[in-house]
Amino acid sequence: MTPEKTAAALAVLGARPEVRTYNLGELMWNGFPAFKTDPRRTYEQRLTISGYQPPPGYQDGGGIVMSTEPLAANKLSYHEERFVAELSPKHPVPLATTYQIASQLDNLNHIGAAEFYYNGLRGPDIAEGHGTSRLGNEHMGPVVTRGVLLDVLGVKLANGPAGDLAEPATNGKPLLRETYRITVEDLTAAMELGGIGAIERGDVVLLRTGWNQLLARRDPADIARWEAANGMPGIYLREARWLAQFRPAIIGSDTWALEVLGSPVNNDGTAFPVHQELLMRNGIRIGESYVTDGPGNDRVYEFVFAVTPQYAEGATCGNTPPLALG
Repeated sequence: MTPEKTAAALAVLGARPEVRTYNLGELMWNGFPAFKTDPRRTYEQRLTISGYQPPPGYQDGGGIVMSTEPLAANKLSYHEERFVAELSPKHPVPLATTYQIASQLDNLNHIGAAEFYYNGLRGPDIAEGHGTSRLGNEHMGPVVTRGVLLDVLGVKLANGPAGDLAEPATNGKPLLRETYRITVEDLTAAMELGGIGAIERGDVVLLRTGWNQLLARRDPADIARWEAANGMPGIYLREARWLAQFRPAIIGSDTWALEVLGSPVNNDGTAFPVHQELLMRNGIRIGESYVTDGPGNDRVYEFVFAVTPQYAEGATCGNTPPLALG
């Protein structure tokens, strides 16, 4: 499949008055049958909740309670998933994971404020043992839309100040410093750099900080620095609300949090308030650990964005990698 072949395929859509996106995958549900192996291939998802009292019978159905107390002054609550591990005589090590790892697209059932989630839904009304009965990944569908890259790192490299940059990663690549708060002015400067005249409804907006370079080589020094960091660069509430006014479908970044973490910004007693603002209050999904070096290095600031998240019933996110065609 060459670039010419891709261009020819996209040209098929040119004469059509509208384009529909189809999901070609099977819905993943607990007990989904699979080819028999040892250890077995199994799919048994469990919802974990934190921040509110579970509904009656929740734990009897397999649900997991991490804490009933909301987190911090903004009463952050959240859902995640885990998977049942199975022991095999041949392989007596339990194996399990979560979608909340690596490149991921947070869904609207992930973050709330105490019992309350997007659109006025309450955690105790939607939490079930396997996942949530509303807002799960089965309702997201494939995403194919316009993507724009706001290369904040590129702005800093072009204009400074140098103090906004950290020490390079071991591969010599630059990155924004820990706890650097990306401002609205940074975002507008990145739009100017990329020739982006406007952010439109339904867009996917991706921010480039260079933070992924600490994972690029799997260098122990980089990974230790990543794990020991007192924070990471990102946007805060003013910037989240500024972006939200344009009604993008997704706002993402090459960090695992999107929002700025660390002192002094996070000294207001809150925890992950940008997640609350975007997911719970605005219905805007969050992309995390999206690697933007390719389009950034090629100065491709506008592209076709596509991702098909896990088609998993009740899941709180999907960690299938997205793609950009530009």
